[in-house]
Amino acid sequence: MSASKGDRKATLDAASWLFNVVTSVGIIIVNKSLMATHGFSFATTLTGLHFATTTLLTLVLKWLGYIQPSQLPVPELLKFVLFANFSIVGMNVSLMWNSVGFYQIAKLTMIPVSCFLEVVLDKVRYSRDTKLSITLVLLGVAVCTVTDVSVNAKGFIAASVAVWSTALQQYYVHYLQRKYSLSSFNLLGHTAPVQAASLLIVGPFVDFWLTGKTVYAYDYHFISVSLILLSCTIAVGTNLSQFICIGRFTAVSFQVLGHMKTILVLILGFIFFGKEGLNHQVVLGMFIAIMGMIWYGNASSKPGGKERRSAPSKSQKKGAVSESSEVDDKV
Repeated sequence: MSASKGDRKATLDAASWLFNVVTSVGIIIVNKSLMATHGFSFATTLTGLHFATTTLLTLVLKWLGYIQPSQLPVPELLKFVLFANFSIVGMNVSLMWNSVGFYQIAKLTMIPVSCFLEVVLDKVRYSRDTKLSITLVLLGVAVCTVTDVSVNAKGFIAASVAVWSTALQQYYVHYLQRKYSLSSFNLLGHTAPVQAASLLIVGPFVDFWLTGKTVYAYDYHFISVSLILLSCTIAVGTNLSQFICIGRFTAVSFQVLGHMKTILVLILGFIFFGKEGLNHQVVLGMFIAIMGMIWYGNASSKPGGKERRSAPSKSQKKGAVSESSEVDDKV
């Protein structure tokens, strides 16, 4: 009986990992093809369509009873949406202006930035090994940045905005879930509709400012429309698979999963976008950065690797046990 239960859990874990890898890698490749090959450079509007589709998912989940009623004050909701919109739009713009390799390598800096926010805002103390692992990550990113000929000034700025806004969003997710005892599904139910509405309203204007083109004048054809629909569908799967994985794995496991996706995106980027081929130095930088992230995961999980110097408040303690793994996985 116990062996059968263990086998079932292992099968579900493997399926969750595969679901997340396929959807996360797939949406990056589909979006890059849509933007680079078919000229659909309206990243903000596309993001709004992603969240509109995700909103439909949350409505179905509420109807099925998987998302329970909860409360989130409007000011807190608007702050979160601000961080989240800058994060998503920044990532899409970074993907449009940068190569797949630099886009994915830039994402590796999110954890060091998140660590910085924790040190400043939460008074977290890191061990020597944890600090060294972060330094190794930054070294690897620097090697890739210097040699990646696809990097440009506006692309670098977009990547920087994307990284910092994402780190702030992740910190705020942690804050909201602790303070209001919200699960990830609850938070998605509150934020997705507002993000969809705001991005679909401002998206066309932002895209016109970024590209000088209007989304309404784009020459839509069967392939581009199919890719847009595919991107929206995969976006729903990406969000859903992330919640499934966060519920089943630890923070370290989810980070390792992210490294696997990084490697796959770089390889697939080389296959589908050969003009952005990987040279030896970029591969070396990628290897150094990934080794640093794995080292960081191991070092920070050890006793003393990551400690909070100040005692948490009562509101922070409430629900901390049930939500801790779910929140930490978002880093």
